Amino acid sequence: MILELTERRQRILKLVIQEYIESPAKPVASETLLKKYQLQYSSATIRNELAALEDLGLLTHLHTSAGRIPTDAGYRYFVENLMDRQALSPQEQRTIQHQFYQVRSELDQWIHLAAAVLARTAHNAAVVTPPRAYEVRFKHLELIAIYETVVLLVLVLHDGTIKQQSLTTEQPNSQEDLSNLAQYFNQRLEGATLDLLEGRVTVPDEPPLTPFARMALDVIARAMRQLEGQINEALHHDGLLEMLGQPEFAQVDRVKQLLRILEQGVGIGTLIPQALNSEGVQVVIGGEHGQDTMREYSVILSRYGRSGEVAGVLGVIGPTRMPYPRSISSVRYISSVMSDLLAELYGERSSSA
Repeated sequence: MILELTERRQRILKLVIQEYIESPAKPVASETLLKKYQLQYSSATIRNELAALEDLGLLTHLHTSAGRIPTDAGYRYFVENLMDRQALSPQEQRTIQHQFYQVRSELDQWIHLAAAVLARTAHNAAVVTPPRAYEVRFKHLELIAIYETVVLLVLVLHDGTIKQQSLTTEQPNSQEDLSNLAQYFNQRLEGATLDLLEGRVTVPDEPPLTPFARMALDVIARAMRQLEGQINEALHHDGLLEMLGQPEFAQVDRVKQLLRILEQGVGIGTLIPQALNSEGVQVVIGGEHGQDTMREYSVILSRYGRSGEVAGVLGVIGPTRMPYPRSISSVRYISSVMSDLLAELYGERSSSA
């Protein structure tokens, strides 16, 4: 059902939500709207419109207060229809770009920096997953003789992941033979996914793989299969102090719940695969999560990276009473910066700057 609100109701709903976000968390009474915003409506008219918005499910009220507060549906209507876009200032953008430029060659540092910058910019907790391949794909192999019968296998995957394993062979292997085998694999397996490995190197009318080559191929397949099985990424987070200063977290139980969400990914982990397969910024509000753990939180997520290849997710989590325009702009901008960094890492500049 699509709600069609009059211009007056839209304005009043927007002011209630903005006031509740900024107050912070104080129910909004008709007298507050009338005095603070100098509305050209009577007090009775405002009260009637507030009651109508409550009947529509966009506002509600607490029994202990005469004022109204937004519902999840009210926030959703605000985000989709009433919210003003609030871009980061040029100075903020320059500062963020400079911070990332300083660590541009250190992938691990990007993740921690992204969480810290996003938390500070959006004034809520931030979560970031490391970039990973949509599909695990072979990129490069090195085989290095350590001893006569000990070989170091170094596997590089398309997303930059490096796996190393020592192999013991029955027969001595010269470095020349190992280099030739590695070159053979590199030529045949470049860009191959797990299900293509066998077909690329087992070709009719060609000699079968040697026992050692078969062992190496099995190790490659096992490493790729292990990475494909890692569905739940570790969440890096920052901004806990930003959250704890808000009135919603005055109760110890809420703080414990927040820690479970951030430290263990409870409730938020299921959103990561959805965000990886979605375009643009995703906003999930309160009860839309479908989980009791998350019903009092909103999450704003965006994929970063190269669509269909290497990507991660970053976002903001906070109470449903969060500054949506600022949070969405922060997530969108930092996502574009991270996408550019990954594009540079893979030799291609993103056009989304």
